[in-house]
Amino acid sequence: MHILLQITSAVQTVTTAVADTTHQIATNSPTTAALPPDSFSLLSMVMKGGPMMVPMAFLFVLSIYVLIERLLVISKASKRNDGLLAGLQGLIKQGNLQSAKAMCQGQNTPEAFMLEKGISRIGQPVAEIREAMAEGASVQLGNLEKKLNILNITGRIAPMFGFIGTIIGVVKIFYDIALAGTVEISVISTGLYEKMISSASGLVVGVLAFVAYHWLNARLDKLAHRMEETKMKFLDILNEPGA
Repeated sequence: MHILLQITSAVQTVTTAVADTTHQIATNSPTTAALPPDSFSLLSMVMKGGPMMVPMAFLFVLSIYVLIERLLVISKASKRNDGLLAGLQGLIKQGNLQSAKAMCQGQNTPEAFMLEKGISRIGQPVAEIREAMAEGASVQLGNLEKKLNILNITGRIAPMFGFIGTIIGVVKIFYDIALAGTVEISVISTGLYEKMISSASGLVVGVLAFVAYHWLNARLDKLAHRMEETKMKFLDILNEPGA
């Protein structure tokens, strides 16, 4: 019994000493000091992407510019005047073709340009009127499609630039390892940053350009379909008795 009491007393003494030591270490440890404020920012992270971030930034700005510029142009061209055909029908029945042309010119839209081409061919065979209107529509849609190939090309080459940046980052990792003679996170972190950031940036820019290209093309397809319907309605007006 006496031996048991001695063991218990010794255990309590060791436990107290360990607790005091732990408290002293925790009090004097630098880890308890206030942590520096978080300095992470998107710009600082992008700056670690290496030299390939320069062409990537150029492609990003170019894609945004083309997207906004073409969106404004296509939106303006897509404005619809539901009363245009009705107004043209009355003027054509009256034989006032000059006023009908002036009405189309006042609209300043691809649809109105196409109708003007048709009006200027009134009196000729229907096949020639249809062909003139089709050519006019093709010219207008071609003007609206300008610069869209920039988005198509950007969507294809941006991921390639990212892949080149990945290769550069991997080469840098092995070079740093060879210099340091050890594989530690502090040694390979620079190359890893460059590898991952350039790869991610290439994908982001590529996806942006890809989505913008197909979205704008979808709007142009919708406009082309509407212009085809307008052309058929105009030809029906010409085929009406008394037209």
